[in-house]
Amino acid sequence: MASLFGRSGEIHRVSALVGALPTRGAALVVRGEAGIGKSALLAVAVDVARGSGLQVLSVTGVEAESHLDFAGLHQLLTPFLRLAEALPGPQRTAVLTAFGMADAPPPDLFLIALASLNLLAEASSLAPVLVVVDDAHWLDPATAAVLAFVARRIAVEPIGLMVAARDGFATPLDAADLPVLRLAPLDPEAAEELLDTRAPDLPPSTRAAILANAEGNPLALTELPEVAGRLDPAGNWLPLTTRLEQAFAGRLSGLPEATATALEVAALNDGDGLAETLAAAGVTAADLAPAIEGRLVTVDQGRIRFRHPLIRSAVHHRIDGIRRLAVHTALAGVLDATAERRLWHRAAASEGADERIAADLDDAAQHAQQRGAVAGAVRTLEIAARLSTDGHRRVERLLLAAIWATEIGRRDEMDRLLDLIGPAALTPDQQARAAWVRGRFDNHLAQSIPGARALVLFARDAIDRGETDLALDLLQAVSLLCAFTEPGVEIRESVVAAARRLTVDGDDPRLLLVLAFAHPVACGADVLARLQRPAPAVDGAAYRALSTSANAIGEYELCLALAAPALIHLRTQGRLALLTRALAVQGRAAVNLANLSIAVPAAEETIRLAREISLPPIEALGWAQSARIAALRGRFGEFEACAAQAELLATPWRAAAVLSMVQHARGLAALAAGRHREAVEPLLRIFRPGDPAYHLLHGWDAIGDLAEAAARGPARLRVTEIVGELEKVAEQMPTAALRVGLGYAVAVLDGDEQAFVDFLATDLTAWPFVRARAQLVYGAWLRRHRRRAESRVVLRAAREAFDALGTVPWSERARQELRASGETSTRRAPDALDRLTPQELQIAQLAAEGLTNREIGQRLYVSHRTVSTHLHRIFPKLGITSRAALREALARA
Repeated sequence: MASLFGRSGEIHRVSALVGALPTRGAALVVRGEAGIGKSALLAVAVDVARGSGLQVLSVTGVEAESHLDFAGLHQLLTPFLRLAEALPGPQRTAVLTAFGMADAPPPDLFLIALASLNLLAEASSLAPVLVVVDDAHWLDPATAAVLAFVARRIAVEPIGLMVAARDGFATPLDAADLPVLRLAPLDPEAAEELLDTRAPDLPPSTRAAILANAEGNPLALTELPEVAGRLDPAGNWLPLTTRLEQAFAGRLSGLPEATATALEVAALNDGDGLAETLAAAGVTAADLAPAIEGRLVTVDQGRIRFRHPLIRSAVHHRIDGIRRLAVHTALAGVLDATAERRLWHRAAASEGADERIAADLDDAAQHAQQRGAVAGAVRTLEIAARLSTDGHRRVERLLLAAIWATEIGRRDEMDRLLDLIGPAALTPDQQARAAWVRGRFDNHLAQSIPGARALVLFARDAIDRGETDLALDLLQAVSLLCAFTEPGVEIRESVVAAARRLTVDGDDPRLLLVLAFAHPVACGADVLARLQRPAPAVDGAAYRALSTSANAIGEYELCLALAAPALIHLRTQGRLALLTRALAVQGRAAVNLANLSIAVPAAEETIRLAREISLPPIEALGWAQSARIAALRGRFGEFEACAAQAELLATPWRAAAVLSMVQHARGLAALAAGRHREAVEPLLRIFRPGDPAYHLLHGWDAIGDLAEAAARGPARLRVTEIVGELEKVAEQMPTAALRVGLGYAVAVLDGDEQAFVDFLATDLTAWPFVRARAQLVYGAWLRRHRRRAESRVVLRAAREAFDALGTVPWSERARQELRASGETSTRRAPDALDRLTPQELQIAQLAAEGLTNREIGQRLYVSHRTVSTHLHRIFPKLGITSRAALREALARA
């Protein structure tokens, strides 16, 4: 191929990728300007794959078809839909609903993506699969999002993904951090060789003009000789893509009228069916002969396709406004059997606002949303709004489109859609929803205090109008702000007062979450009492609200118990946004209990999913939790990196919940290293009003660490005062976190034997790390008082607990104290937490519970083959040879 001149290195790279597919998966994005050779390079990959017996799936994005959600995915997966019966029920239903082959509640996009991944994995068990996507920048957004999901998860699958996209166009695949092969222009020697091969008899001046205009672009070098007489000898200030379009446009000017009409229809058609193009144009197949002979289009198997997207673009630019309306009208007239496409052409043919078409588009948007095609639904509603004749309905459509845009992580779309509302008169309900939706991306952290007050006022008005769900959404938004920052008592009390007016059951999970977030001190006891009642069966979202409420009031053991079913439900439903938030809640509770076997995989998955679906505040929480975990494990380099990333994400939002957790991690790291005085300042910041890291709830978590750090230093008096203040809070809110934290703080500040005896006599079953730390300090006190035999008993218990928890620095300190008491200890043996990656640990735990590979894959959003590969890596790391030995190996570790 002409466009592969001088591309031996690139050809070798794509051939190597395809050649490795039987043993490992890979993805590659080929980037470059139009005509640079991307399609030719993909063709090489296809030839190599087919020659090696691989299965090849291919699709090409077309600009005119980009509004047809899942069109590309359906084209890709149709050959494998026969394998859908092997999918878990929810996944099978999701993908078939997306393709209009089943009728079910709206599936989450990520459940459709997981089903797509597993279909490819099923097919790859027969032979490796290569997925080839050309012109990915024109894929429908739903397909592109699914492919980005798949691309992140094929590393251990015999699945390859090769994607070509034009420079200057963004795609959802850009966020997947895939390897990129960027095609540069041909070097001068290769460009001259290609031109001489294509047009060997050019006059020197013409040859020089073409080389100057082509700028090393293979397509330009092959096409410009036909329009050489119109070229500027010194090159052209126009972009090369524009010059190429002009070159193709020059070849259109001499076509017969019937041929030109057919090309106009084909360019505006959102399908490639030959019959519908000919019918709409009112011509016959013979009229296409000049376009075929001129290498403008190809006709094969009842389909008409442009030889290059720039040819289609050149035709587009030739069609004036009136002519464009006529073509869309003609297409709408021949597409009776395809209602969705017909509607799009009716809308494009509209000469102005048309409420009837707007209403039909509204219905189409609802249908698209029910299929999980939310991006398409957003676009459809925007067009419906543009065609609306009723001002109220126009605003309603834009508001709903903005809400849906937040569900697919499109902040830019949300902002633009809300801006389109403009100065229109909004009803109170619309004003409230507009204010609510603007803050969804950042947990309303960008809200000022006046903005928070406004949301509460909107909520009160909604309550007066009987709009309970809207009022709950608004109050939850402000309460979330209270959880992440410190807005002051006035805002907290106003949220509680409004929430108490809601006409919902007192045990409603949404109400409990609002109260727990907004004012954990004033409402904590009531929330806890309601959480401890036997609850009726609830869904994943309700379980998440309940576990989050328990977390917000410092009841971490209860939080973990409620988080478990929440995670199972949300994973099954494919609700990644809620799942990511639930993982962050689970991770925080587990970190505070030093349950690292839960905390480590939860924090890692929180970061990974939050980054994937664009939730920066939640990603920041994951990094902050990882910083605390690293400090507990004595991994100080890892701690610094995680803390820095958390602060980078949290500081612009003034997210005190994250910044306080980072300071807590700094204090823990200093304590772990034995630098007690250095730990005081970062921990004190959590209790200092006005400090960016000031946070009431995290103070409950950190008070014991602060007391230990300050017990023998100059800050002891100030810390004693803080303990006294928190003891007053505990009288009103007897939460477990505060009870345990204060108990430990009092013991280490008093420093006498009775204080430790009293504290260790309390119920610390769920708090093994705190109990072991108290035993360590008490054992050291006994040793210093020459009661060595007694000290060894206590220190041994501490050492064994620290070893089991994986809190290495404290294990080593317990061993040091035992040596000082006259007893030696063996070195701590690495356990599963040390040997396995976070994802391997998570897979091992689920397998030990008896889940199959398919069930594990469904929960973790990977294929069952990926699970199998991980298990084969896990077994030798744990010194076992079978799945049956996992439970014992993990317990032993």
